[in-house]
Amino acid sequence: MGIPLLGEREVERMRHAGKAAAATLAHVGERLAAGIATADIDVWVREDTARRGGKPSQLGFHGFPAAVCTSRNNVVCHGIPRTDERLHPGDIVNVDVTTLLDGFHGDTSATFCIGAVSAEARHVVEVARRCRDAGVAVVRHGVRFGDIGAAIEELARAEGCSVVREYGGHGIGKMMHGPPLVMHVGPRGQGVKLKAGMAITIEPMVNLGRAEVELLADGWTVVTADGSLSAQFEHTIVVTRDGCEVMTG
Repeated sequence: MGIPLLGEREVERMRHAGKAAAATLAHVGERLAAGIATADIDVWVREDTARRGGKPSQLGFHGFPAAVCTSRNNVVCHGIPRTDERLHPGDIVNVDVTTLLDGFHGDTSATFCIGAVSAEARHVVEVARRCRDAGVAVVRHGVRFGDIGAAIEELARAEGCSVVREYGGHGIGKMMHGPPLVMHVGPRGQGVKLKAGMAITIEPMVNLGRAEVELLADGWTVVTADGSLSAQFEHTIVVTRDGCEVMTG
């Protein structure tokens, strides 16, 4: 599959990119409130990324028109920031930041609650966070990619949620999206074995309802087919002999 293995110097550069992306995400998250437009988030990401010496990796990627993905409520992923889309009390919104710094990419996302949210919204957000962490906990040299997906899917099902199958994590490093595709479902013991030095993202998209999704006419925005809420959390990690190092912690 041509999955690159990073050396020590490359991992160090990944740390810098991941740290920058995580800091930008935290900066934006602190400013989120009811009444702001998702286009404001795009402005904040551009400004903060530049302040840290980086560039927004997503801007122009295969024609994507923004520097960040903002996915609100039933939007699963790749939501495009808009001036006419405002956050309301009770919303949940995923903010997905990727930073290019010193030739390497750091990719991270989190789903934020806007004001007081419903118990159902809180549930899917917390399950998505736990699913990401369950996937990360499995990673180490020698395990298979199917083991990651199985850990995520089993947790989601136990909590009455579903995991999106059409989209997953990916290899990352000098390329923002490279091999392999990291599925967040799958039987244990199957798939390519992880090797120390691999850099990947783990970013399960968890739905409160069914797993099926639809792509909107803009060619980017993915929504739940049944209109249910969706949440996502993401880390960039590098596989080690004993586990992994989270670049975007």
